Amino acid sequence: MKLSSLLLVLAVSCPLVRADEHALPRATPESQGVSAAGVSEFIHTLDQKIDAVHSVMIVRHGHVIAEGWWGPYAANEPHILYSLSKSFTSTAIGLAQSERRLSVNDPILKFFPELAPKDPSANLKAMRIADLLRMSTGHHDSDIDPFPFATQDDLVKYFLSRPVTDKPGTHFFYNSGATYVLSAIVKKVTGKTVVDYLKPRLFDPLGIANPVWESSGDGVSYGAFGLSLHTEDIAKFGLLYLHKGEWGNRRLIPASWVETATARQTANGSDPTSDWEQGYGYQFWRCRYDFYRGDGAFGQFCIVMPSVDTVVAITSGTRDMGGVMNAIWDKLLPELRPAALPSDEDGDAILQKQLAGLTLPVPKSTGAAPAGIVGKKFVFAANDAGLESLSLASEPNGTTSVHVRFLGTDQVIPVETGTWTKFGYQAVTGPEKPVMGSVHYGRLPAKPFAIDFEYADRLAAAGAWISPDTYELKICQYRTTFTQTIRLKFTGNDVTVTAAQNVGFDKLEAAPIIGHAQ
Repeated sequence: MKLSSLLLVLAVSCPLVRADEHALPRATPESQGVSAAGVSEFIHTLDQKIDAVHSVMIVRHGHVIAEGWWGPYAANEPHILYSLSKSFTSTAIGLAQSERRLSVNDPILKFFPELAPKDPSANLKAMRIADLLRMSTGHHDSDIDPFPFATQDDLVKYFLSRPVTDKPGTHFFYNSGATYVLSAIVKKVTGKTVVDYLKPRLFDPLGIANPVWESSGDGVSYGAFGLSLHTEDIAKFGLLYLHKGEWGNRRLIPASWVETATARQTANGSDPTSDWEQGYGYQFWRCRYDFYRGDGAFGQFCIVMPSVDTVVAITSGTRDMGGVMNAIWDKLLPELRPAALPSDEDGDAILQKQLAGLTLPVPKSTGAAPAGIVGKKFVFAANDAGLESLSLASEPNGTTSVHVRFLGTDQVIPVETGTWTKFGYQAVTGPEKPVMGSVHYGRLPAKPFAIDFEYADRLAAAGAWISPDTYELKICQYRTTFTQTIRLKFTGNDVTVTAAQNVGFDKLEAAPIIGHAQ
């Protein structure tokens, strides 16, 4: 066996090489009853069939047996979780109940009498914390959606003001406003936001450093979304639930809460082939095969598989969340054997090389820039995107850079053909900061070169001439789900700029903008 292959195997099997004392132990797949070849086929499926997974971590018998990040995403970068945040909010409620600060059977008006309507309905009076947890508040879509998270108004007061059409507990209706109210209840009874309340009780014991959870204008963690964590943090959370709330020799969550929160509390359909119709717990989804999960938009997953002692953590930017889960059931689940397998050093080395080489696709070059384009400046009439000018430049190191003037600010985007280049964005000042896709609320103006400025120092670019007249630029915000593809089509003295985004809650393409050579 080659020395390089041996080092790859040692790196994954020896926990002593991990600098972080809180890191989960690493092991070869075979030592935990899984073949490296089977894991490799699973990774291949995610890589080739899903657009696009950002990271994956497989934990078997408490050991990480495979982990990978698709560049420019990386192990040391947190990732937005969207509704996977809900499972952490649920955990805060469980801990607050264990400390006798509340009961899931408490009516929610008990906590906000000053915000209640003048004459609350019988259904609102009957609504309990448990109804919020299991998404069974009695609301319908017309009652409460869209929930105005982007406003600075009192969101709890808004929630309480909405009609409650049916008796709480009678039907399932997915309701992020309900989770926000759970977060507000935690703050009301503890005096702390959910993230601060969980820090000494959950995050610190698990070795989850610096969790970030966005808050409303009222200082309440959004609860339903807004939490950003590393992939390994997600895996630790799943492992804690797999172990019924125990971490090492310490109990962090009551076992009774884990059992209740992950059990079927509400029916949400009857299709045996759908992972969205297996029932809903307390902010956890039930899965096929008697598994359960926390999940968030565009493929953020913490999947707990008790019968096979396995946790899978995944972050993504995909429209095919079902495809991600199907890959787990079809490719990984059959490989989880009850006993250790014979060692396979060559197979492990092949798997590690595969994991180390993962990357999101970059534009493929078909040739050099056409004559007369590089160095030419194109200007734009006033437009909704705020794009004023752009040009392509050749750099001394042989790379290309894209220069744009955007909302009065000059930006330089470094690009190296065939790979991702990380860079920071010059902060835009002005009355309206543009967003490529709001991380918090899902709004998507989809403006060319627009990004979410809270993530402006976490960007990567890749670009190439994909045809004799078209340059394609990709910009990835690698702490979010978003990658924007911008195409510059040159025709004579004109350039047409189009932009599209991989995922979002709204439109994904921007209207073309035409610029003229100066």
